[in-house]
Order: sequence, then C-alpha cells, then structure tokens
Amino acid sequence: MKPALDVITIGRASVDLYGQQVGGRLEDMASFSKAVGGCPANIAIGTARLGLKSGLVTRVGDEAMGRFIREQMGREGVATEGIVTDRERLTALVILGVRDEDSFPLIFYRDNCADMALDESDIDEGFIASAAAIVVTGTHFSRETTAAAQKKAIRIAKANGRKVVLDVDYRPNLWGLLGHGAGESRYVRSDAVTEHLKPILADCDLVVGTEEELHIAGGSEDTLTAIRAIRAISKATIVCKRGPMGCVVFPGAIPDSLDDGVKGPGFPVEVYNVLGAGDAFLSGFLRGWLKGEELETCCAYANASGAFAVSRLLCSPEIPTFPELQHFLKTGSRHKALRFDEDINHIHWATTRRPQPDTLMALAIDHRMQLEAMAKEIGAPVERIPDFKVLAVHAAARVAEGRPGFGMLIDGTFGREALFRAADHPFWIGRPVELPGSRPLDFEGGGSLGAKLVEWPVGHTIKCLCFYHPDDPPELKERQERDLLRLHDAARRIGRELLVEIIAGKHGPLKADTVAGILQRLYDLGIKPDWWKLEPQRDEAAWHAIGNVITQNDPYCRGIVLLGLEAPENELEAAFAAAASEPQVKGFAVGRTIFNDAARRWLKGEISDEAAIADMAGRFQRLVDAWQRVSARSKAA
Repeated sequence: MKPALDVITIGRASVDLYGQQVGGRLEDMASFSKAVGGCPANIAIGTARLGLKSGLVTRVGDEAMGRFIREQMGREGVATEGIVTDRERLTALVILGVRDEDSFPLIFYRDNCADMALDESDIDEGFIASAAAIVVTGTHFSRETTAAAQKKAIRIAKANGRKVVLDVDYRPNLWGLLGHGAGESRYVRSDAVTEHLKPILADCDLVVGTEEELHIAGGSEDTLTAIRAIRAISKATIVCKRGPMGCVVFPGAIPDSLDDGVKGPGFPVEVYNVLGAGDAFLSGFLRGWLKGEELETCCAYANASGAFAVSRLLCSPEIPTFPELQHFLKTGSRHKALRFDEDINHIHWATTRRPQPDTLMALAIDHRMQLEAMAKEIGAPVERIPDFKVLAVHAAARVAEGRPGFGMLIDGTFGREALFRAADHPFWIGRPVELPGSRPLDFEGGGSLGAKLVEWPVGHTIKCLCFYHPDDPPELKERQERDLLRLHDAARRIGRELLVEIIAGKHGPLKADTVAGILQRLYDLGIKPDWWKLEPQRDEAAWHAIGNVITQNDPYCRGIVLLGLEAPENELEAAFAAAASEPQVKGFAVGRTIFNDAARRWLKGEISDEAAIADMAGRFQRLVDAWQRVSARSKAA
C-alpha cells in the first residue's frame, strides 16, 4: 500500500526567539521574533512547504509554547499525530541573534525539556509505517531514552520497507561536551559521539551533514577519510554540505577527490544568518530525493533552499515554498541579498500566510466618525459606543455559529473591548488605520505607523480606506500613493495582512474602467494587498475588468469584498448579483446597512441589548443568505 506520508521527522521541537536588533549582542537585544525551531520541526515544515506530505514525532509542553508549535504545524500542513503533550515538562526554548556574518550567538534552554523526554512509548508503529521515509537526528541519540525511541522508529521503518535518513545535526553542547554559553559551537572532536553514531549508519539510506558533522560520524577530521569510514559500514547515499560551495553527493564508491562527487548548481548570496540553513537544505534535498528526481536536481533544490535561509533572519519561517523555489530556479534574482527581492518576497508571503476560507462575509463595525455624530445628534454619551460594538460582536457570532468564512471589521478607538470579545470566536478580524474621513489619506494616532502595528495580534488584518479618483489633482494622488506604499511596507515588515479599501465614486464619475484603472496604478507602484474592499460597480463588465487586473498582477490576491455604503438591503442584493459572477469577488464587509437602525434606537434607550443584537443578527443573516443565494446561482450558470 502506498504510504500516506512522504516523510516523518523525529526529535527536537522548540520555540526560537530571534533578536531583532541585527548586529548587536544578545545582552543588548530588546525585542524578539518567535518561530518554531529545532532541526526535525524545521525539516517537517520545510518539506511540507516544498510539497511533501510530512509529519513530526516529538514532545511539547502543556503550555502556550507547546500549543503554538502544535498549531503552527497544523497551519503548515504537517501531520501532528506524533506530537505528544508532556504535562511534566516545558517546551524547549532557544534564544538566538545575529552579531555579524560570522557570529550567531544562541542559548539553548533545554534542561529537562519536553522533547528530550521522548521515549519508545511515543513511537507509534502505525504512524511510522505510514511514511515513505523517516528522518532521525543526531541530537536525539545523545540520551539513552531518546536514542531508544529513534532506534525503535528505525526498526519499524526497515520492517516496512521504508527509507531511513540521518541528519547528523551535531550540537556539541547538547551532547554535554560544552557549556550553556557555547550554543553557537558546531564541532568538538569526540570519539564517544562517533561510537554512538556508528551503529546507526548501517541502517541508513541517506546520511546528511556538514564536513564537520561527517567528521564526527566518520571519526576523522579528514573529510574524505571520514566519508570512506561511513561508506565502510553503510550503503547510504552520503551528502556533504559545504556552505557557499553548495554540496557534493556520493551515491556509491567514494572517489579520490570531494569534487568528483555529484553536484548541482550553487547560488552565491549574501550571508545574513546561517542558523537553520542546513534544515532548509535538507528539506530541499528530500523534496527531490523522495520524488525520485536526479541527484543533480536534488542538489539544486537543496542549494537554493539553503540560499534562501542564509539570506533571511529566522529559521523555519524563511524556508521557501515550492512555487517560490520554482520561481527562483527559473528566473533567478537581481539581488544577492534575496530578502530584498520584492517579487520573491511576495510569493513567500502569499504562500506562507495563515489559511483563510475562500468566502468572507463580514459585519463592519469599525465606524468611528459616523457613530460619534449619531451619538451627538441624539444626545447620547459617546462613552456608550464601545458597549454597542460588543453587542455587534454578539450579533455576528449568533449568525456565524462558529463556522468559517465569517469576519468583522472593528476599530481600536471605540472597539477595544469588542476586539477582545471577537477573539473568542473564529472570526477573520480587520482593523482600520486611516484617520476617519481623511483626504488626503492620513493615519490615526500619528507617530510611527510600524510601532503601532507591531502591537496588533498577528491574526488581525490591517484595513485602510482611501478616497481615490483618477481625476484627483496630481499632488493629492502623489501624497496618497506615498502613504499607501508606506503602509504596504509596514504590513509586510511586521507580517500582517493588508486590506485596501478604495472609494472612488464620492469624488468623481464611476465609469466601467475607473476602479480597474486605480488598481492597476497601485499595482504598478508595487502595492499588492491581500484583500481589496470595493464599492458596488455599475455592471458585470466593470467587475470583470477589475478581476482581470487582479489576476494579471497578483494571482495570490485573496480577492475582493464588497462594501455597502449604507445601501438598503434590496440594493445590496442587486449589487451582490452584479458582482458574484466575477471569481475575484469573495464576499462582503457591510456595516451601516446592518447596524444603523439598531445603534440609533439603542443609544436613545428605546431597545434592550438583546433587541439590538437580534436586529443586527437578522439583518446580517439576510445579507449572508442573499450572498450565498447569488453565489450559488453564479456557480450554477
């Protein structure tokens, strides 16, 4: 029977905390980026991104960091059946930094950590047998119990005709050879470690390591001698990683020179951070090797994947996806520092961002100026507005009933508590950044835009409304375009999705090609939001023109949501019908049509909380029904 998975990796799974101040000492780091780390966890993510079906066997703690690893693995498409929750131990942590191109200080917090408690009971025979190959890692042969777990997995794999891969993954201080402060060290000669690894080699089909790692596996500090020693006890294909020189592979007899092995193209790039490069490399090699590609192709995938990793800051988040890798191998890059290649960065971002249902139906309650004006008009205190926004969350939740594809737009000015309550539900959440009604565009709160956005939860989408028309004066367009570019850059740098809302019809005629022309202009500037939010168009032709612009400029765009502009429900249903035939239109984000009447009556004290919730839920439900109705008709046509 064909294996359900391509590969299962076994061993370390930690949370990496990367210092964001590149060029400083760890002592001076002030802020950190969080990511999944640990060689096997990185390889599980890397192979999944490159199109393999992967799984992970490890232990994590029964706390937030352990849940983060499990959830991130799920988001990456990694099978999580082999991840065991250890209720007695904490998830491992690693603190890392980039001092310069040769120094990458790191500290392992792994004293009695969860993944080092892995034992034979955690190795499920059915799960191991479900993969075409397993990856065992050197660090987990450093303890008796973890070694026993990996040896059991090897026995199961061999009994079921599966392949065994050894990533030597040599960390001297994790073998107890160096102190806690020597996490950066990659090599200390040790006959004891060599003797531990020797019995493993005979059962391996693939052995991968740097020259120093092959020295420890083969027991010699001469690379060819070490490789020959491995060959004497193992028929495995041996892969020697040589840093900027790429790699060399020995599938059979060992030649007289390292340069006589099988090689693939190298990719000279600027070295930014070498940590995690080996895990990206092996992910790329496995993508080819497990798909039966030629060794030269495997080397190309591996070398390119490693090049991506060394040119970026983090470990697992920086491993390329297969579309990204294919783009690079086909077109290359004009940048030696790949992290500055905007085309590649966009593919990477778009193919690694969090999954999102294909449809989005959102209740928008991010209105500030309108609700303030309403409260003042009827003599109600504006301090009541935050409580009303919480009621809107309850209304949206009543309609969504926990189903995917629903969302809310909520502001942080009056909606702080509403944002907290929205997080209780599986909503897509968008938050505005524009100063209400500003034209030219300005951002609320002043000061540093990026510094404010970094405080937002990672799942919140940045929403920006811009009143933009092609007939605007050149200086107005230039100012607005500059600020949209600044926002786009901030969103990408801090890893938040971006929704750009364009309203053109309030400041000029709305022709069939007006909005399509605006979007093309913004794409020409390099602005590629994850979502567009657009006003209703005059007919299907206008929508198709817009859809064509998006498809031609950004095939990774999540799509368009339709805004309401306080239109009556029957007019919105007609707008839905005109838009639904365009595949790029994925739903709606409507506000005042839903909440206006309830807000006015509730602020006046004419209706109760429950009546306001019921009124908004009923209106939202009718729009949901209308959208689903016209979408079904469009798909059936």
